[in-house]
Amino acid sequence: MLKLDPSYIGKVWPLFMWTVTIVAALGCCMGFHEFVWFMSVGYGFAVMCIGLFHLIFGIFAKTLTVATAIMSVLFVIYGYRLGGYILKRELTNAAYRKTLESTGSTKKAPLPAAIFMWLYSMWMYTAETSSVTYRIINRSHDNFFAYLGIVIMIAAIVGEATADRQKSAAKKKNPKRFCDTGLFRYVRCPNYFSEILFWFGVTVSGIGAVQGKQWIMVIIAFILIAFVMYNSAQRLELRHEKTYGLDPEYQKYSDTVPLLFPFTKQYHSMKVYRD
Repeated sequence: MLKLDPSYIGKVWPLFMWTVTIVAALGCCMGFHEFVWFMSVGYGFAVMCIGLFHLIFGIFAKTLTVATAIMSVLFVIYGYRLGGYILKRELTNAAYRKTLESTGSTKKAPLPAAIFMWLYSMWMYTAETSSVTYRIINRSHDNFFAYLGIVIMIAAIVGEATADRQKSAAKKKNPKRFCDTGLFRYVRCPNYFSEILFWFGVTVSGIGAVQGKQWIMVIIAFILIAFVMYNSAQRLELRHEKTYGLDPEYQKYSDTVPLLFPFTKQYHSMKVYRD
């Protein structure tokens, strides 16, 4: 499982992918403690663990190229920052914890449901990072698209970290007001947009390295994560409408600033009812 066999080249799910899946499973297993962590804290830490695995394996197997090393480090940075940020917020932010409890997200899930979510999560995170894994499996050389993907990934990490920092600062200044400063002037969910942008960069990096049917895995994973982020933006919009919907300033803000994709005219993902 830890050996790169030439017969793996071009295969969608060779034995080596099972090793990555086990790493992802260990990274997100904290979901058994709290179900929502499979897709939040575990999401970040699973990506971080996969990045660490590729780095360590690449060093000992002498398979690292400059691009795969950088992308693996970016997985570590992205996963650690995201998982750590969410974990800290859930453990220290009483208001956010109360929001989770009100939506039932903190309820204990039945063991079969937890096992199913664990299996889905470990597959999902393996698939999301598969562009880099396939680059290693296929013994691909670095190319223009690898470095273009790296640039996009870095921009996404910076964007997400900036958005989180700006929102935290705005909430400290006025906890009862929505955030419309910094990146939030251009898009109402810059953190979710940055998530999509990050995985778009990972997908782009696979051009010239991913082969044949392997693209099925890469594309499906990107579509799924984009859907998850869009759905998250929808749920956030619904919560904001309940909290700020009657505020004239929020109404103007939400009717003129795009929800998820900057410089578009998609202001709402659903019909808005305001009394």
